[in-house]
Amino acid sequence: MKVRSAEPRDFEAVTTLLELLGRKEVTDETRDRCREIYAAQVSDPTADHLVAEDDDGEVVGFCSLDFRKRLNYTTPEAWVPDLVVSEKLRRTGIGKALLEHAEHRAIERNCWALSLESAHHRVEAHRFYAAFGMRDMGKSFRKLLG
Repeated sequence: MKVRSAEPRDFEAVTTLLELLGRKEVTDETRDRCREIYAAQVSDPTADHLVAEDDDGEVVGFCSLDFRKRLNYTTPEAWVPDLVVSEKLRRTGIGKALLEHAEHRAIERNCWALSLESAHHRVEAHRFYAAFGMRDMGKSFRKLLG
């Protein structure tokens, strides 16, 4: 298994993985625009998206990492908006490898914290995050617009 920065060629694999998290399916009508957004994201200097490849070069995991400025902090916060591993390969160390790489890149950028949100029903993922040394710091609220 190898972890590397995501590239434009990973679009299909990454969007398929994101659909496992409950994201909207990329359709023929949305594919071109989603591909543009993805290409902009993987080249954004305030982000560092990672993929994990199996020994055959297939993308089997994805971790997006954003570096956010926060008031009252002089260095950025590293935020993981997405972390997902192929269902058949969960509990094999891929998620841990992705988070370790994310943590390493956050340290390289002198970030003060590494944070993420997780849906209430993802209890197994919560145990994984706790074992990684993360603490449950609060709730997340959302209001859908449009």
